[in-house]
Amino acid sequence: MSVVSLAKPALRNSVSQIWFTRCGVPTATGLAYKLGWLAEEFAPDGITIPTLQEASPELGRRHYDHGLDTLIREGGNSYSLGARAQGAPTRLIGLTWIDEWQTILVRSDSDVAEPKDLRGLRLALPSYSENPIADHVRGTSVVRSMSLHGYKGALSYAGLTFDDVDFVEVSGGVSGSAGVSRAATPSAEAMQGIWPFEALANGRVDAIYVKGAAAVDAAHRYGLRVGVNLDRLPERRFRVNNGTPRSISVHQNILDNHFDLVVRFLYQTLRAAEWAKDNLQGVRDVLQSETRGSSAGVTEAYGENFHLSLHPDLSEERLALFERQKKFLWLHGFIEHDFSLADWVDHRPLEAAAKLLSERQSERSAAIA
Repeated sequence: MSVVSLAKPALRNSVSQIWFTRCGVPTATGLAYKLGWLAEEFAPDGITIPTLQEASPELGRRHYDHGLDTLIREGGNSYSLGARAQGAPTRLIGLTWIDEWQTILVRSDSDVAEPKDLRGLRLALPSYSENPIADHVRGTSVVRSMSLHGYKGALSYAGLTFDDVDFVEVSGGVSGSAGVSRAATPSAEAMQGIWPFEALANGRVDAIYVKGAAAVDAAHRYGLRVGVNLDRLPERRFRVNNGTPRSISVHQNILDNHFDLVVRFLYQTLRAAEWAKDNLQGVRDVLQSETRGSSAGVTEAYGENFHLSLHPDLSEERLALFERQKKFLWLHGFIEHDFSLADWVDHRPLEAAAKLLSERQSERSAAIA
């Protein structure tokens, strides 16, 4: 049997920490972290696995620019694409796809029931976020870009364009000056500062785009209802956005000098994705903590089958969908430059991790037999 070699290479510099980002959404990496598997994997090497959510504001900025060479960044793709567009020496090593309650909300008395009903309505467009890094103001205005792309998906499905609706700029969005903190996964009470619920509730606009478990709870608090559920549209291209697909990227340095560590990290991610298949309630319990949503909100946002497909991959389908997101962000000015997606991708780490998972599963089966 072929064995994946994880012998430690001759390194130019030692590693004492592998940083990673974890967002308040279903990810196999987040599960591996919460289950303690990442810590167990690297403890014998004396390597700790902290998250940027636990770091100082200075390190938290690296979530945006990927200026930390031992960072494994899994999260919304707007920041990873933005960093690459600005020249960050990163590589894309995985993509995940989880439908996460992308919806367009309306008031309870609205007649909106499907995408075509959006024609002629006033749609909320959150303002650009504040950011002390001048060249990141647009790139970190992720709530604005998510809203715009969410509307585009619904309108495109109905054969409509932006010319068929009116946009109303409203305050909102996450300030980039906050770095990466638990505020990235806010409670329902904190959602007002991110998604423009108030503007919809008071009649200033007719519809708003939102996503995620905490948004479910906030929508109920405001007495709003779903006018368009993007997750139910028949093709994934209509819901391409910041988290669909979600990207996993690394600095070129860690691939060049610590390839085995990246493979072992991804192995635990794939292992957690396999564990999730048979542990729906366990995954939901972790998600309730990670998303800061209610149990009902988590169930409504992610449904009954999301735990079956947490595995990252670099399939042609996901890469094609990711290309759509890159082009959208570039055309609308959320990233400064276009670049070749094919040149950014490195298939090797995930392929090696999948092979390692298969081999270790075979070894465990043989030991049991």
